[in-house]
Amino acid sequence: MEAPNLSHMHGSINIREIESSEIILLEKFLYDAIFISEGMAKPARSITRKPELAVYIKDFGKSTDYCLVATKKGIPVGAAWSRIFQENEKGFGFVSSGIPELCMSVNQQFRKKGIGTRLLKTLLLHLKKINYHQVSLSVDKKNYAFRMYRKMGFEIVNSDKESATMIKTL
Repeated sequence: MEAPNLSHMHGSINIREIESSEIILLEKFLYDAIFISEGMAKPARSITRKPELAVYIKDFGKSTDYCLVATKKGIPVGAAWSRIFQENEKGFGFVSSGIPELCMSVNQQFRKKGIGTRLLKTLLLHLKKINYHQVSLSVDKKNYAFRMYRKMGFEIVNSDKESATMIKTL
């Protein structure tokens, strides 16, 4: 599914499906997706290899996996992807084995320019087109993306002091 060229934002931004040679980049995007509260130290990059995080990228490319990348001058600057998880190996935003869970990340210098919103909208359109009825995610409540998800129609289905599991009907 070819997405529109977003040339009006921060130079020329294009959104397209990930290429198989770029799947390796998901580890970097997963690391960048980890929310760090102000004043907290960033964890070591190896944190993405912990089983609870590795599930988001391990063996990516299954028939139920889908990923979009935002590129500037051909260089990926953001990604949004979804996976179907099972009860025995699930992500933090797991709701049900029939509901894809999404992850997304935009490189620090490209944030708050609408790129994440465009990635998310395009991913949601794709999921609806292939007959998914809902999508879920987990987000830290202090993360500015939490407000974006609320604005996009995601509703909290479970939460604790720090994070929320959210779901959107497509």
